[in-house]
Amino acid sequence: MRKFYIASTAAFWILVGGLWLIGFSQPRTMAEDIKVKKSYTLADVAAHASPRDCWMAIGGKVYDVTTYLPDHPSRPEVIEVWCGKEATTAYETKMKGRRHSGTADQMLQGYFIGEVEN
Repeated sequence: MRKFYIASTAAFWILVGGLWLIGFSQPRTMAEDIKVKKSYTLADVAAHASPRDCWMAIGGKVYDVTTYLPDHPSRPEVIEVWCGKEATTAYETKMKGRRHSGTADQMLQGYFIGEVEN
């Protein structure tokens, strides 16, 4: 019985290790490495101006923050007014003259969907 346990445990870990190595050897798609970048006009951004579909242009980049609204530390209404708009000043000053934290800047990158077209 002990030999069976040792053999099955070894086979399990060999399988896990093999699958792990296969994961590294598979080619990655561009979307996995970097989100596919796209350009949007401010008119495109304006078409997403509701809390159920909220895009913002901040610092020349476009972010889809729809799923973040309920998680915002203050009331969602604070940022909902900026849905579909150029919101750089609002983001940089929080409308109170204070910058968002570095953590907020990092978190924002997760909602990046493209660049603002010039």
